Amino acid sequence: MTAREQLQTERDETVIRLLKTTMSSRAELIAEYERRSVEAFAPSTRRNYLQMIKLFRGWCAANSFESEPPVHPSVIAAYVDDMGGKIRASTIETRLWAINEMHRARFLAPPCQHRLVELALKAVKRRYGAGHRQAPPLGKREVMHAIGSLGCSRIEVRDRAVLWVATDSWCRASELVALRVQDICPQEDGTSLLYIAKSKTDQFGEGAYAFLSRRGTEAAKAWVDLACLKPSDPLFTKSQAQAKVGPLDAATISRIIKRCTGRNDVSAHSTRVGGVQDALKLGCDLSSIMVAGRWTSPEMPARYGRRLLASQSAAAKVSAAFSD
Repeated sequence: MTAREQLQTERDETVIRLLKTTMSSRAELIAEYERRSVEAFAPSTRRNYLQMIKLFRGWCAANSFESEPPVHPSVIAAYVDDMGGKIRASTIETRLWAINEMHRARFLAPPCQHRLVELALKAVKRRYGAGHRQAPPLGKREVMHAIGSLGCSRIEVRDRAVLWVATDSWCRASELVALRVQDICPQEDGTSLLYIAKSKTDQFGEGAYAFLSRRGTEAAKAWVDLACLKPSDPLFTKSQAQAKVGPLDAATISRIIKRCTGRNDVSAHSTRVGGVQDALKLGCDLSSIMVAGRWTSPEMPARYGRRLLASQSAAAKVSAAFSD
């Protein structure tokens, strides 16, 4: 028996045991699952889950379907059909995860693993494609140009620190807003290491380090001194002098980058994409890029740099060798 078959057998046995229990015992178990899931999932994951379930329930109500578990796989397949072409395939997969989780919360078999749903999703990918939307790149040169245009006002000192840390460290927005002053670890050469306590790929806090250049360190220190931040305070806070000290939200990081660069198409993730592309142009290999960006597999950095990788491929080198 495979591991997947073993897991399904265990779930089936759990459902059978639950069916034999009283309604009050079942309600207590479901309530305990709810409590434990709140503790286990990141707050953003929990918010997204609730929003996706709300969307699913709304669709069911509009189409005269029952949304309470167990939901029949044919209903979910119809939901996938309806989403096809309207949202990305990756978003559809995330919504299916939420529906599965809604069933697991009641100790029911996840319906999205049914073959009807799998075929519906495969058909959507075949018809509309399964490509992932990528944030426009924002390379080091463009970020440094934006930094050079900033003055000495309180908000500009803060924004300068944000831009330096973002372009040096390749941090995600969630990582940037989670940084605290004490996470800056100065080095003898004037650079620093940033301690990343948690990240998208490190939910259990094993921790990692990111690089911060000498000029980035100076910019961060200038903001810390100006804002009179304590070691335990968030590194990036509101720029107003009398504002309560608290972390910025991830969306604010994107707004800062848009405002400073004058580009409405970029986001907080653009410096991460731009960093990968700059590294590939300089001839850095994927393994060193993975370390810098704290990726656990080469898939994402390779996706960010797929155009550059194609121009540096074996085919490109062979063509160059035999060109006149």
